[in-house]
Amino acid sequence: MKSLSELISAITVEEIIGSEDKEITSLVCDSRKIELGSLFVAVRGVNVDGHKFIPIVTVGGVSAIVCEELPERLESTVTYIRVSNSAVALGFLASQWYDNPSRHITLVGVTGTNGKTTTATLIYEMARLGGHKAGLLSTVCNYIDNEAIPAEQTTPDPLTLNRLLRKMVDAGCEYAAMEVSSHAAHQHRIAGLRFAGGIFSNLTRDHLDYHKTVDAYLQAKKSFFDLLPPDAFALTNLDDKVGEVMLQNTAARRFTYSLRTDADFTGRVIESRLDGTLIAFNGHEVEVLFTGRFNAYNLTAVYGASILLGWNPEKVLVDMSMLVPVAGRFQAFRSGKGVTAIVDYAHTPDAVVNVLSAIRDIVGAKGNIITVVGAGGNRDKGKRPIMAREAALRSDRLILTSDNPRFEEPADIIHDMEEGLDARARAMTISIADRREAIRTAVALAAPGDVILIAGKGHEDYQEIKGVKHHFDDRETVKEIFSETEL
Repeated sequence: MKSLSELISAITVEEIIGSEDKEITSLVCDSRKIELGSLFVAVRGVNVDGHKFIPIVTVGGVSAIVCEELPERLESTVTYIRVSNSAVALGFLASQWYDNPSRHITLVGVTGTNGKTTTATLIYEMARLGGHKAGLLSTVCNYIDNEAIPAEQTTPDPLTLNRLLRKMVDAGCEYAAMEVSSHAAHQHRIAGLRFAGGIFSNLTRDHLDYHKTVDAYLQAKKSFFDLLPPDAFALTNLDDKVGEVMLQNTAARRFTYSLRTDADFTGRVIESRLDGTLIAFNGHEVEVLFTGRFNAYNLTAVYGASILLGWNPEKVLVDMSMLVPVAGRFQAFRSGKGVTAIVDYAHTPDAVVNVLSAIRDIVGAKGNIITVVGAGGNRDKGKRPIMAREAALRSDRLILTSDNPRFEEPADIIHDMEEGLDARARAMTISIADRREAIRTAVALAAPGDVILIAGKGHEDYQEIKGVKHHFDDRETVKEIFSETEL
């Protein structure tokens, strides 16, 4: 429990009606979780306005309510705290409730369209290789040192974030890395957290179903850097067209990384193969188990962050060579007949281009590339034809299939993708709604030396159809089909 006065000392209050001299039993933003003595924060969500539940939680025995608008009827037993933005208030209240864990751990946030999961995960791994206890908050899985905790969102809500950070601190973690999604920044889920550093990977079209415009999407990403404190570092990709924009209004120490030009941290790809790359970080050559220029960017960001965190430069280089790819990120499987399948989370046009370009750079004219790709339902429809077009341009055969259709019909999504194909592209494209059959067809079409890219789902082990998650794992599926075809 905490006193109400102690809790609200962390937020900017516009008006208080009622006593501050109360003990609070729980902090909640979900009306279904209230209990006697709770502090309820009425947040205006994307689909639901928490203010509508104030009458319900009042009857349920809350002790205090934080809101942007006071209800018409005030109960004498309830303290009302009016604020200008209850989502921001929730972030600071959550931090206060859990004794401000981000102030007791070195927290690094990673934002951008692509590369967040890989970059955050590798920083976590670098900390552990360096002998430190560390935590991770990511799309694939959350970790408290070596304890895995399933992830439900790229960036959780403020209460979950601070609860996990508190567990990390209590477990003795010195460092934590986390993905910062554009949704989380826009919805103030990271309000109240103190970051020691921020990293920007890149920005391409994504989440326009939510942000509506690319500029709004950019501003959501930029807001993360705008709030970094002066003693933090801000590390940006100098090769991205908006990389320097991210640093325009930050108070943090500014640093850059690049594969193409002079920067604080440079990566130079010397040799690339399907099973690894020889790369030079600031002139120091290292053999890494990653492939593709997009991974070279991720690794250069990790190298830069490691140096900025004060880790020993020589050991950083050694540890970089020991890193392994994140599950479902350019994860390669090879059949006994010499066919390679690569499973990757690429679900944006730019990510598809990056992965296919990396494969073509290595395969050259020695083998064909067969791409299996779909698009998620109830998301940005505008990127569907673009993804199909970019995939067709860089593949020898293209198979359009289902991803997570959610509440849309797979055939409708595939039709949207087909709109991006010209006559040449249509001639080399097959549309198969059943994802397992699409992968099976790709394997049947492949000859020794060919590469199959299975894009879009990566680490996910389900397909979401009509609100139900059905088990489906691209990695399991391709291994099963490889085994069947080799019998």
